[in-house]
Amino acid sequence: MLVVDRAPKSGREKVQIAGFLAPALILLAVGLVFPALQTSYLSLTGRNGEFVGLDNFVWMFTQPEALVTLRNTVIWVVLVPLLASSIGLAYAVFIDRARGEKALKALVFMPMAISFVGAGIIWRFVYAYKGPEQDQIGLFNQILVWFGQEPKQFLLDAPENTLFLIAVMIWIQTGFAMVVLSAAIKGIPTEIVEAARLDGASAWQQFRNITIPTIRGSLIVVVTTITIGTLKVFDIVRTMTAGQYETSVVANEMYTQAFRAGEPGRGAALALILFLMVLPVVVYNARLLRKQKEIR
Repeated sequence: MLVVDRAPKSGREKVQIAGFLAPALILLAVGLVFPALQTSYLSLTGRNGEFVGLDNFVWMFTQPEALVTLRNTVIWVVLVPLLASSIGLAYAVFIDRARGEKALKALVFMPMAISFVGAGIIWRFVYAYKGPEQDQIGLFNQILVWFGQEPKQFLLDAPENTLFLIAVMIWIQTGFAMVVLSAAIKGIPTEIVEAARLDGASAWQQFRNITIPTIRGSLIVVVTTITIGTLKVFDIVRTMTAGQYETSVVANEMYTQAFRAGEPGRGAALALILFLMVLPVVVYNARLLRKQKEIR
């Protein structure tokens, strides 16, 4: 700052701008640009660092195991934002101004305070399996036994085991969606709601024609934020199945290939694909926030 203050008056403004931006640009280059370039180059190399061109990407889109990983990631990205946002919105609408609203919100929001690893461990116990002749310690299998059914290997049987992992992420993210959307619902002007009631609009018509259009911006932010978090999901899969039994996703497979299988090139290629999948969502979210600021 001392150097910036002593710059000649003619170009002091430009020097001040450069002085304030320089630290951020240096950190951005060291922490983001350089690793991105290094990862891009690494994705074109083989196990021993030799240049292999696009072989790692060809492997990713041709091998059955890698295709299962991409398929699972798509399923996660479609189901988690959709279901977490829908359940969070429905819950926010139903408990709005209800008795004990704060306590009801806290119940759903509490999973947000748990780490993904902790949530994975908790749900492993929920899905725990013992043989038919043994006492069940898993909640779901005990319920099956109470109804006269055989206990089930929830985490081993593909492809439905992916859905049981997705349920954990929905359990966590629903609280986030509920809190944001509940705040947006409370921001709807009371005059509009009262006018709709006087006009004889039913609860569903109020929800469809007033609530949804009014909170559209918040709804999009919630969906895109959950989508970004879902694309990067790693801890839940790693903790519960380690990506086995056809449950792996891109982030977990990236770790497995880079640090367990000794294939850093394949890991880098998966990281690059993950980055390209997240990038459009981030750009869309940033553009939406900029439009909202312009409206205000």
